[in-house]
Amino acid sequence: MTEPLSSVRPIPTPSPGATIVLADVSRWYGNVVAVNAISFEVSPGITGLLGPNGAGKSTLLHVLSGLLAPSAGAVSVLGEDPWRNPALYRRLALVPEREAVYERLTGYDFVLACARLQGLDDPHAATRRAIATVDLEDEANRVTRGYSKGMKQRIKVAAALVHDPDVLLLDEPFNGADPRQRLHLTRVFERLAADGRTIVFSSHILEEVERLAERVLVIVAGRLAAAGDFREIRHLMTDRPHTFTLRSTGDRELAAALMAHESVLGVEIGAEQLTVRTAQLGAFARAAPVIAAARNVSILELRPTDESLERVFSYLVRK
Repeated sequence: MTEPLSSVRPIPTPSPGATIVLADVSRWYGNVVAVNAISFEVSPGITGLLGPNGAGKSTLLHVLSGLLAPSAGAVSVLGEDPWRNPALYRRLALVPEREAVYERLTGYDFVLACARLQGLDDPHAATRRAIATVDLEDEANRVTRGYSKGMKQRIKVAAALVHDPDVLLLDEPFNGADPRQRLHLTRVFERLAADGRTIVFSSHILEEVERLAERVLVIVAGRLAAAGDFREIRHLMTDRPHTFTLRSTGDRELAAALMAHESVLGVEIGAEQLTVRTAQLGAFARAAPVIAAARNVSILELRPTDESLERVFSYLVRK
């Protein structure tokens, strides 16, 4: 197999506090470009990786974990190039999307094998801790062939955590997990992040990303479409009108007054509320109370209706 680039590549210089840096990274397979000139930095905490199927999320995680070399660009994880770097692999871990478990082994033996491969001083103690972390003690002595999909996900997480990595890369970690298991894994990841670990996880469950991730990276067609807090991303989308739901003591009178303001694109009168569209978020937020007060109308509620991660993701994918 031909290596995409020489094993000697420049390491991008991270900003203070950054643990992962990508500089113009691309990865292609023949004529197929999976990742195209992506640059970003990640600091300790939880970062969500979003994108449609085939957007390049798994390829990106494999590049970060050292399983793939970039075809172009440079990668730095904890200040080092992850490609062919066994010493670095003791400080990071990847949980793949596929059910990558040895089905003839028990869950305990599977995690123990990973602990031994990491050269831990007390692999049995580390195995017990990792299995307890994912709440699988009662099922640890069963062969993994009989595990449910959610249990296989958790035993993979245990295998990844057994050597206490500084960087944890997770590809669809909640696949197959029931609500209780999702909640437990969420708490595990939150504790790790609070301890200063760097966690990057992909998921198609937007509610999980919205609740768990401190920032998001949105990948569309192999390119980075947006990065940061999704609310800040939404505010930067000046080409997309903002929508608000408004309840007041005089909806019809207020609707007529709002339509006269330059920041308002449209107002829809519902049974008990107004729906207002504006292209000037700040101007509308300042004007609405003033307009209402001038007409002796009290605003009972004013809230955005299109600032969820789902809506932001939908806007970015449609561009």
